[in-house]
Amino acid sequence: MTEQTGAHATTGTYLRIAAILVMITLIEVGVFYVPAFQSVLVPVLLVLSAVKFTLVVMFYMHLKFDNRFFAFLFGGPLLLGFAVVVSLLLIFYGAIRLRTGM
Repeated sequence: MTEQTGAHATTGTYLRIAAILVMITLIEVGVFYVPAFQSVLVPVLLVLSAVKFTLVVMFYMHLKFDNRFFAFLFGGPLLLGFAVVVSLLLIFYGAIRLRTGM
């Protein structure tokens, strides 16, 4: 058997993270139903979802406690994929604007 020497989160930490995730989810649901947020709904939900994603990856996937190399292996392609999606959205948005003359 191998002995694990890295520090890991306690049960209390996992429960606190779970409570934070529940609160963020409730905020997301609340934001969806408040008419004042309709103009900024998508950006707000994207930011809240990104925060939840980060918490899950860092704590429940144990990237916070693992070697930084593993975080790079996970985060590098994720950032590259995000950049590709944003680039494609901007390219197609520009093409649509050119086609419609706006």
